[in-house]
Amino acid sequence: MRTCSPQEISELLKNTPNSGLQLLDVREPWEYECVHITGSVLIPLGQLAQQYDQLDDSRPVAVICHHGVRSAHACYYLEKLDFDTINIKGGIDLWARELDPSMPVY
Repeated sequence: MRTCSPQEISELLKNTPNSGLQLLDVREPWEYECVHITGSVLIPLGQLAQQYDQLDDSRPVAVICHHGVRSAHACYYLEKLDFDTINIKGGIDLWARELDPSMPVY
């Protein structure tokens, strides 16, 4: 599992549109409704085992949660299924604080 900062992921998404990077949010639906990154796919961590087939295993997956713990668990699980994963350090909280102050924090 690789770990990247929100800044690194943002730059990758912005500067390499053909990177094929998938953005997976593993928080709960109520958290996603509060704040999320446009283009991210919501699959709560507790449902990942049943819904991981919504992801393309031929493309890297950047995983985000609130602070980075659930996303790390999701990365470990997906790696066992041969996904190439990146854990987004600090989660949506750090993303909002460092990249987009207009995003609500909770």
